[in-house]
Parts: sequence; structure tokens; C-alpha cells
Amino acid sequence: MKRILSWLYLPTMLLGLWLLLNDSLSPGNIALGGVLALFFGWASQALRPLRARPRKPITALKLIWRVAVDVFNSNLDVARIIWIDRKKIAPGFIKIPITMRDPHGLAALSCIVTYTPGTVWAEFAEEEGLLTLHVLDLQDEAYWIHKIQYDYERPLKEIFE
Repeated sequence: MKRILSWLYLPTMLLGLWLLLNDSLSPGNIALGGVLALFFGWASQALRPLRARPRKPITALKLIWRVAVDVFNSNLDVARIIWIDRKKIAPGFIKIPITMRDPHGLAALSCIVTYTPGTVWAEFAEEEGLLTLHVLDLQDEAYWIHKIQYDYERPLKEIFE
């Protein structure tokens, strides 16, 4: 039963998105959206041979909250840099050692880093485990190493590894 429910997750989301985009709950839209959702859910199974098995939902919620706060604060910092301290900008690249190897965790980390204004995921050297990060205002490298390793990587490892 659990396997059937996990398989129906994607088609249910696709059907919901279909109905939301069409802005209609007519029987024809529900039927067509259901058929398309089931077909594309089935067809996409071959594209994802490795499935994510996230654990620790409380840790995930704490991480989501931490990221939301960091994105908000980073927006304020970038606005201050652009509008007020334009001449004091010190952009740069930093290499951060990463021990996480789960592809889903790494993808989540790349999204978190890229969503945060002022930072961009530039490269990940898998052999060395080094993340190259571009920071708009690189004043303190130790701060960024601590931020990525302890605020983001550690909870992602708990969730995905």
C-alpha cells in the first residue's frame, strides 16, 4: 500500500498543477488532467533511477526556516551593498570542503546557495569534495565556511544520508 501511495504522489501533484493552471474544475479538465498525470507519472519513472529517502522532517522544517531567514537577511545585505556601500564591495571565490555525497542533498545545497542573494554555486569538485562559491561581499572566509558546513550541509546530511 505504501508503494502505491508513493507512486501516486507525482501524478497527484501534476493533476493539482494542471487544474490550477487551467483554473477550472470541470469534469473534462479533471479527466484529461488525471489521464495526463498518470501517463507522465508512469513515463518519468525511468528518468529517476535513484530515489530520495528524506528523513527527519523536524530537521527539514528547521532548515527551511533557517534558509528563509538567511534569504531575507541576505536580501537586505545585498540592497545595502548596492545602494549604500557600492565602493566597499569585495567579491570573490571561496573553496569550501564538503563531505556530503548524496546527490539529492547536494542538489538541495546548490539550490539553497543559489537562492540566497549574493552567493552563487560556481563548481563542485567531487573528487576533492570542494565547493567553489562566489560571494558578492567576501569579507570573512571563515564565516562562509562555517555557514555552509554547519547551517546547511550538516542538516542536509541528517535528512538525506
